[in-house]
Amino acid sequence: MTTALNNLRTWLGMKEDDIEPAPALPAPEDQPAMTLSDSGRVQSNLTLGLAQVRQVLEGRLREHFGKGSFKMPDMQLYDDNSVLFNKLGEWGLTVEEYLMLMIALAPHLHPNFFDSIIQQFVPKDGEFPEFGGMKGVAYRGMLPTGDTLLFMLGGPDLPTRMAARQHILDRENILFKEQVLTLEEPPIGEPDTSGRLLVSRDYIELFTTGQKWRPRFGPGFPAQLITTEMEWPELVLSDTLRGELDQIYNWLMFNEKLMQDPALHARLKAGYRALFYGPPGTGKTLAATLLGKRLGLDVYRIDLSQVVSKYIGETEKNLQTLFEMAANKQWILFFDEADALFGKRTAVNSSHDRYANQEVSYLLQRIEDYNGLVILASNFRNNMDIAFTRRFQAMVNFVMPTAAERVLLWRQTLPTTIETSPDLSVEELATHFELTGASILNIVQLATIQALANAQPLSKQLLVQEIRKEYAKEGRTM
Repeated sequence: MTTALNNLRTWLGMKEDDIEPAPALPAPEDQPAMTLSDSGRVQSNLTLGLAQVRQVLEGRLREHFGKGSFKMPDMQLYDDNSVLFNKLGEWGLTVEEYLMLMIALAPHLHPNFFDSIIQQFVPKDGEFPEFGGMKGVAYRGMLPTGDTLLFMLGGPDLPTRMAARQHILDRENILFKEQVLTLEEPPIGEPDTSGRLLVSRDYIELFTTGQKWRPRFGPGFPAQLITTEMEWPELVLSDTLRGELDQIYNWLMFNEKLMQDPALHARLKAGYRALFYGPPGTGKTLAATLLGKRLGLDVYRIDLSQVVSKYIGETEKNLQTLFEMAANKQWILFFDEADALFGKRTAVNSSHDRYANQEVSYLLQRIEDYNGLVILASNFRNNMDIAFTRRFQAMVNFVMPTAAERVLLWRQTLPTTIETSPDLSVEELATHFELTGASILNIVQLATIQALANAQPLSKQLLVQEIRKEYAKEGRTM
């Protein structure tokens, strides 16, 4: 038996015979054998967990209606190296905590799970307030509440129920501390265990598919995951600029260790705030994306058009939703063209000015409270409110690339499968035309399409034509 399995057996009060190996999964002869890394690995302990919740609920119902006595069953687990099994070992859950998790997951795994069991003892549509629970809006089955946990963990015995209540509301309970579970705040005056028992969508996805949950962009989540196929060494930057980005990388790598130091933990704030400023197209977004890729962290670009609202209080509400979803997920939040929301506060000459300043103040507070990396991008440093700039740990200036850097950009960007004419010299282009990496990419793309359309090599003439257009867009002349 593995160490994790032995620990789980101890935590759950199990005997060695109680734990069964995961069953072998049959595979068709004409296909490679399926391993436990596929669906079987994800589902085995979930299926077993539901069976155990059913056993506990049926036992409590028999006890409640005088049809038998209740005995908490032994918990069984498959040593299948699944995400769920490993997390249980990492958390070191008690039997009660294990049941809490499975009770919260049950409606997400089986529709009508609780109703089908209760209806065996209570007539359909009959009231059974002792169980707690409530109906959802779209979901028509029973959703568990804190009272559901009290019924299943404590039964009718008041001291046992009070002990279970204390455990549910205890902030040191690992499932609530790690925000795996949350107990919804009930209306004022109602029992504090009457709120819905909610399980984080992150863990629903993790336990059911083995994959990380990523929210979809939309009105409810005004941010979009940004990715790139490029790698960190391909980022063309000066040594000074690369050194500043390396400092941010080092913070992401070692901040957790720093926060474990008693002296520093009492003085440091958990998050990190950086300002990327400079002309458009100089690599601010790409640098943020590659920072995340280098560390295996998701980078979300916030769409300020979805955040900022003309209605009083809506902007703060949108920001609150964003930061609540990002809490404890180690996301990198990237606010592009941030001066639209983080610009300088104005003198209060009207109610509009007052509310606009409140939005800036609210955002400042939320950014300071965020325990991950927040990057604000702006074309001009001076556009930012001084209250923000004082709180940045890093202010990174993305300048126009030098001639030597433009040579690298041209070489990286020119296509490798399209024929080029002999007159094309990247050194000449880099020397004569001051362009950003984004402009070079746009020029090469349009010129290459023109070359393919005319069945001719990519030439200096085609590139210069597109450079002239790019200059015209920027209000410059050649």
